[in-house]
Amino acid sequence: MLIALKLFVMLVLANGAPVVAAKVFRRRWSAPVDAGLHWFDGRPLLGKSKTWRGITSGALCCALFALATGHGFVFGLLFGLLALAGDLLSSFIKRRLGLKSSARMSWLDQVPEAAFPVLLAMAWGLVNAWVALFVVVFFTLANMWISPLLYRLGIRRQPH
Repeated sequence: MLIALKLFVMLVLANGAPVVAAKVFRRRWSAPVDAGLHWFDGRPLLGKSKTWRGITSGALCCALFALATGHGFVFGLLFGLLALAGDLLSSFIKRRLGLKSSARMSWLDQVPEAAFPVLLAMAWGLVNAWVALFVVVFFTLANMWISPLLYRLGIRRQPH
């Protein structure tokens, strides 16, 4: 069960590092991933809150944690990139639905960013399907509960 905890921590790092990096670096290195482009519907592809700084910081934090815990830099880097790819997919879907950047959509906000990297952990042979499901559900529920708390503490700009 220790691996489940490690994967959970990596998901938290992938999601938390961009928030911390934004606080530390402010406007520096905040180029949006979508380069300000719009989709055929006239809405932004992702939104300006999805930055290369966030992708870099989230993926690197996962890579360093995985290296430190014996799972290797490459696994951690891929894990972080997949978590952030899930987050980008959620943003893309929410923009298509007409929701603004940082709008809340429970389950869509959490499941892709947890499921994509946990599938990697399964393919890597680190967890079975039940542990993977547990990690995804636990991360999703923890995120729904902890994000409003972080907002009240002034760490997050949005309560979700």
